[in-house]
Amino acid sequence: MSEIIRGDVNEEWAHAGYVVAGDFVFLSYCVGNIGKSVEEQIHGALDHMEAKLAEVNLTLNDVVKLDILMRDVWNLPLVEKVFKERFNGVYPARKTISTEFAHVGGAEGLQVQIDGIAYKGTKA
Repeated sequence: MSEIIRGDVNEEWAHAGYVVAGDFVFLSYCVGNIGKSVEEQIHGALDHMEAKLAEVNLTLNDVVKLDILMRDVWNLPLVEKVFKERFNGVYPARKTISTEFAHVGGAEGLQVQIDGIAYKGTKA
C-alpha cells in the first residue's frame, strides 16, 4: 500500500480535512457560507470540497459517496436542486443525516456539512 497522506489538518479540532489512502480520498467537514441561506451553504460546502479535491488533482466528478449532514432534513429538496446544478448527472451515492451542530452561531449558523469519498485510481 502507498503512503497515507493527510491534508488540510486542523490542530485545534484534531482532524484532517482529507486523507488519501490508496485509491481513495476521504473528505471531511466541508462547509461554507455559514450564516447564509441553506442553498448558499450547500454551494459553499461543495466549493470547499472542490478546493480540497483540487489539492489532489481531482474534481467533483471523482466523488463516489457523500454523507450530507443537515440541521433540517426538510431542506433536502435544496440539496437535490444544487446537486443537479453541480454534478451534471454524474451523481455520487449519498445519504442525508439530521443533526444538531455544535458550532458557533447556533441554530442560525451552520446548516449543512458534507463529508465524502472520492476515487483517484491512477490519478496523481
